[in-house]
Amino acid sequence: MTLNNSTPARSSVGVSFAARLAFEDIKHRFPGGVETLRGVSLAAEPGEVLCLLGPSGSGKTTLLRIAAGIEPQSSGRVLLNDREIAGPNVFLAPEERSIGLVFQDFALFPHLSILENVRFGLTKLSKEDGRREAMTALSRVGLERYADSYPHVLSGGEQQRVALARALAPRPTVLLLDEPFSGLDSRLKDTVRAETLQILRQSKATAIVVTHDAEEAMRLGDRIALLKSGRLVQSGRAEELYLNPVSLFAAGFFSELNVFDAHVFDGRADTPVGRVDAPGLANGSAVTVAVRMSGFEASPTAGEIQARVLSRHYLGVVELFDLAISGVETPVRARIRCGLIPTGLRDIWITLRRSDVLVFETERESA
Repeated sequence: MTLNNSTPARSSVGVSFAARLAFEDIKHRFPGGVETLRGVSLAAEPGEVLCLLGPSGSGKTTLLRIAAGIEPQSSGRVLLNDREIAGPNVFLAPEERSIGLVFQDFALFPHLSILENVRFGLTKLSKEDGRREAMTALSRVGLERYADSYPHVLSGGEQQRVALARALAPRPTVLLLDEPFSGLDSRLKDTVRAETLQILRQSKATAIVVTHDAEEAMRLGDRIALLKSGRLVQSGRAEELYLNPVSLFAAGFFSELNVFDAHVFDGRADTPVGRVDAPGLANGSAVTVAVRMSGFEASPTAGEIQARVLSRHYLGVVELFDLAISGVETPVRARIRCGLIPTGLRDIWITLRRSDVLVFETERESA
């Protein structure tokens, strides 16, 4: 992918008519009884980027394939602008849905030129009109100079842009992207993600992006839908899911956690790293207290809890500490700003940063 000032200017993306794509109580089961989706209801609003986030096996890609018409659901409905496109009463073929799909591996045809790859989906146009639209799409992603080349000469980032151009060429109302950056070099991901988001904004198409990377979802998505074991756990803006996760699973997907078991007395819970508020919970309630790695202030001389440094690793702005704390069997991990703790110091003091503490009733962990 070209990363210098010689990158050619791109033409503006042709505007699509963004649509609302809604899933109503979608259930899916593979032959043999494996249940992959368990009643998912969710909508991508016109022009927004919705990220489907979750671990492997959570149902993200299956939901995307159902939207595209590649996989039929077992029950439930898919609606495009309130029109049923898949359900008990109708099943539109993929080519009739005005929905574009960018596969995880880009799925470019190695024996076709870049132009022919982009023109592939423009079957309703004449050869000349298809060529013109394909060249326009390539220009939008800055790759028109490669029109007569073949996919093997392109970098991973450039192939991703070709796949995006091919999906956008028919002007879809909804664009689906399945782990579009997973195959890219980590050095290129930030640049390619930013370029892709810019192209999506210019096209104004509704977009649904599948990812297992929480930071990627936060960078790309207007909203995030978090899935686990075929169920929708929580959806909302990135800050909503980060600041107010509904479960320990949701909290752990957005940040690394130190987890402690405790019980509530008089609205508070005692942990080895300090006492925390647990409002609204009855005395004796079993709770799980989760502390983000950023949830500790550290000092060489004073604080709430004494800790022994087991190891420390320099990461630039912060250092990653493994700490031994009385009453905790496993090391407590903390991210502490560089320069606060002198090199070689073994015993330090830590104080909880209460804004980075989350409390969940123990029985809600599976939510």
